[in-house]
Amino acid sequence: MTDQRSRPTHVRHAIIALIFVITAVNYADRATFSIAGSAAAIELGLDPVQTGFILSAFAWAYVLAQVPGGLLLDKFGTRRVYAAAIALWSLFTALQGFTGMIALLPAVATLFALRFLVGLAEAPSFPGNARLVAAWFPSAERGTASAIFNSAQYFSLVAFAPLMGWLAHSFGWRSVFWVMGALGLIATAMFLRFIHSPARHPRINQAERDHIEAGGGLIHMEDGGAGSAAAFDWGNVGKLIANRMMLGIYLGQYCINVLTYFFVTWFPIYLVKERGLNVMEAGFAAAAPALCGFVGGLAGGYVSDRILKRTGSLDWARKGPLVVGMLLATAIIGCVWAEQEWLVVTLMSVAFFGKGVASLGWAIMADVAPRRLAGLSGGVFNMFGNMAGIVTPIVVGFIVAATGSFDWALVFVGAHCLLTIFAFLVIAGPIRRMQIAE
Repeated sequence: MTDQRSRPTHVRHAIIALIFVITAVNYADRATFSIAGSAAAIELGLDPVQTGFILSAFAWAYVLAQVPGGLLLDKFGTRRVYAAAIALWSLFTALQGFTGMIALLPAVATLFALRFLVGLAEAPSFPGNARLVAAWFPSAERGTASAIFNSAQYFSLVAFAPLMGWLAHSFGWRSVFWVMGALGLIATAMFLRFIHSPARHPRINQAERDHIEAGGGLIHMEDGGAGSAAAFDWGNVGKLIANRMMLGIYLGQYCINVLTYFFVTWFPIYLVKERGLNVMEAGFAAAAPALCGFVGGLAGGYVSDRILKRTGSLDWARKGPLVVGMLLATAIIGCVWAEQEWLVVTLMSVAFFGKGVASLGWAIMADVAPRRLAGLSGGVFNMFGNMAGIVTPIVVGFIVAATGSFDWALVFVGAHCLLTIFAFLVIAGPIRRMQIAE
């Protein structure tokens, strides 16, 4: 009996598994309109430019709310803020299914507003994930834990794109929003049931607490209250942006996310409008590149860590996989000349695999962020990255409206893969921790 009590429990593994599932739902809710959008556009009379603005609405709010979302987490605690966020974004997702049913509310404005509110509600999610990992995992396990929740963005489309495509095909586009909203509310209940601070979780034993704390886990993070949050200072934001290395990293993350946001917004619509697939076929086809991105993400992290152990060079470890991944990602341009649907999906799968391999941004931020500004530098990093979610859907919408084709849109996305390499190799320079005078 004594030996059994002395063995650490593994509650933290269940915690990261639940975070993975919730993050997958998070990304699926971002992609709902990309799956349902073709049918919704026909019924609601939306043109490509209007569709582009609707697809961008999420990112407008998500970018603007990054810093406020982090401040809410610091002030009120991860559990309460994150649970409220899941419930709210799920509610706003479900409400999109009622668009067009009330005559006085224009469809474009309604969808833009609701997707904007989804972005607003989702803003605390990734900072919340990072806080949970910091609280629940010793330093030696945080890299793997972070890679697990980050890989949910790829797994999300593998799991949910076929489901959403089948729903739209069988029950109409509105059912996509209603079902995903309901799943989000279930996720809220699961979060409240199972997520607690390590210091207060009913299923953890003292041995696991000791293991986490001895390894640097911040098991009392939620006990500090509002007073423990660092004061926000715009001057520090200026110092980060003025630093050449940080600016190169921020620009690189923006460029990588151009590819990400093309996949989660326009890609299924591209398959329907340009390639002639029906909405259910598009949902299943979108899962293949997402699965490759998932595999690429895990492979990139593993290879990067192996290179670092063998060479001790952060530059080789982080930039090597990034350059190879972004070169593979330029395969998206090949879709301009591909005629067969299977070849298009194959090229997209290669591109998304490459994007996954290159997705080392959060690891790089851990390497370079000033120690006393780690949270702020990560927030600015996430803001820059998600600005691509504003620009990409709108630019693609204008290109498609002006040319009647996705060809130049694919070139636009592929060119950003090459710009990513330039940003990290030429602008950022050597990877090292940024120093700021106290």
